[in-house]
Amino acid sequence: MAHEKLIEEIARRRAKALEMGGPEKLARIAARGNLNARERIDHLLDSGSFLETGMHAFSIREKTRHKSPGDGKLAGFGRIAGRDVALVCNDFTVLGASSSQINMKKMRHMKRVASDRGMPLVLLGESSGGRIPDRMGSLGRTTIGQDPVEYRRLRESPWASALLGECYGSSTWYACMADYVVMRKGAIMAVSSPRVTSLAINQPIAPEDLGGWRLHTEVTGLVDQAFDTDAEVLDAIKTFLSYLPANHAEPPPVADVPEGSDANADAILDIVPEERSRVYDVRKVADLIVDAGSLFELKPRFGRAVVTAFARLDGRTVGVIANNPLVKGGALDADACDKVVAFIVLCDSFNLPLVMLVDVPGFLIGIEGERKRAPGKIINWMNALSLASVPKISVIIRKSYGQAYLNMGGGRNSDEVVAWPTADLGFMDPRLSVNVVYGVTEDEDPERFGELLAEVERDTTAWDLAGFYDAQAVIDPRETRGWLIRALEIHRDRMTGGVGSHLLSSWPTSY
Repeated sequence: MAHEKLIEEIARRRAKALEMGGPEKLARIAARGNLNARERIDHLLDSGSFLETGMHAFSIREKTRHKSPGDGKLAGFGRIAGRDVALVCNDFTVLGASSSQINMKKMRHMKRVASDRGMPLVLLGESSGGRIPDRMGSLGRTTIGQDPVEYRRLRESPWASALLGECYGSSTWYACMADYVVMRKGAIMAVSSPRVTSLAINQPIAPEDLGGWRLHTEVTGLVDQAFDTDAEVLDAIKTFLSYLPANHAEPPPVADVPEGSDANADAILDIVPEERSRVYDVRKVADLIVDAGSLFELKPRFGRAVVTAFARLDGRTVGVIANNPLVKGGALDADACDKVVAFIVLCDSFNLPLVMLVDVPGFLIGIEGERKRAPGKIINWMNALSLASVPKISVIIRKSYGQAYLNMGGGRNSDEVVAWPTADLGFMDPRLSVNVVYGVTEDEDPERFGELLAEVERDTTAWDLAGFYDAQAVIDPRETRGWLIRALEIHRDRMTGGVGSHLLSSWPTSY
């Protein structure tokens, strides 16, 4: 009988925890077409794989213990596509998922296990910030800052963060520490709520202006992608993790190569114009080179003159950095620099080789760029590139001018450089350089201009670069896929099993 009572008590307490914030709050979530915290976990994880930890946690304050199942954060372990992950999911129906002494113990535990046992950490954010009155006064100060490495990130395993509602305080901080951040449209990420912010600055502010998806995908770059529904956000996390190893000590997983991945190489010739002044979308080129359907772009709305994306070549994950002439002619601005540096750090931390598709007229110059510290960002890029220990392959499609030649892997900044016959090397656009260097314009003296143009264009072809052995090959564009696959086979580090030295692992997660 005693055992029966104990078992009944377990069942009763589990049922109470599963009620979360109660039926009324859960019904309001459903009416908005969103998933509640436990439904989000069910959608993300393989069926039946969730091992919950901390189900019976509650608020440290006696007054709120009866209404704080799980203390507002659900945590545990599960599998995504058969691989173990650690998970923390905020339950907004319980005290606004506000951060407290107890639920942050859960967070610390999950972070530690993910790091020590080598598994990704997934953070499903929606929170009102720090819990008041727990954080008030000097006593409240003793509940925070007790972990000196709480905000240290060494990238032992990948972190993915979803923003699924109002996200203030810890949801914001941990998103800014994550490797991948995805947002549901309508969610908000900010330091503090619109109400608190409005009072602080003494003017009204709209939630979307404070921290909406357009701000963070287009202006700050803190969010990689945004989708309409919870389900799409969670599916994006699954896709992101599918490209990465479980931890930094493993090579990336190998996937099956889809049929038809080699079928459309000839179409490359129809996409890229020979004339350096005509634009095209480099993503169409990348799509034809990588395994069919494998291009997964990060930050597509930010720093758009360059594309950063995961992809697969012969089933193996690579990181693609590609100049996009469709935007600003491919000229790189300060945002593009930040975007590329973050991507290099991500790829190097988790052993993803870098493939650079080069068609760059240089850096976008002007007052705004200088005010945004463009010179420092350009050198940050070079520093990150030089510290990256993964294989680096550069394919020069057309233009590769000035300092950007080095940033995009020119010289010995790549393990191999290959050029298409359309490659054009120089300090800047030849017609512009005649004016800058010699002060001669075509309108004023067309004959002299033509002579000087021929002079500055000398030794700037793919054949010249190969002749000086700064390109290791000149190839037919249709050979690019096969050449890259073979080059990456050659440069895969057999001595370490494809695992790099991770000199970038402590690089700041936000910029």
